[in-house]
Amino acid sequence: MIGRRPNRGDGARALSQHILPAAGTMIGVCTTLVGLVKIAEAQIGPSHVDEAVSLTAILFLASAAASYLSMRLDDDRPLAMRLERVADICFVIGLLGLSTITLLFAYETI
Repeated sequence: MIGRRPNRGDGARALSQHILPAAGTMIGVCTTLVGLVKIAEAQIGPSHVDEAVSLTAILFLASAAASYLSMRLDDDRPLAMRLERVADICFVIGLLGLSTITLLFAYETI
């Protein structure tokens, strides 16, 4: 499985079609989280969580943009496959980043 090129048949855009709405949803989650942290800062004091979450929102934005562009290009073009891979990588890094930020915030590290 590792190192194989994805088959561009019926499921050609399956990954991009899943990443785009999920990345858009995660941008909304990040925006909501930033707003909630800003409200909570009045009670808990200043923190850098909102800044870190906004950086993960940028990763989700890059993922959404790459996914959208991948769907707009022809299936045969190598650029479409590359963009789909970039979208996937940005999405996973964004998820890992958001999870790490949540964990650090829960233990009051940041």
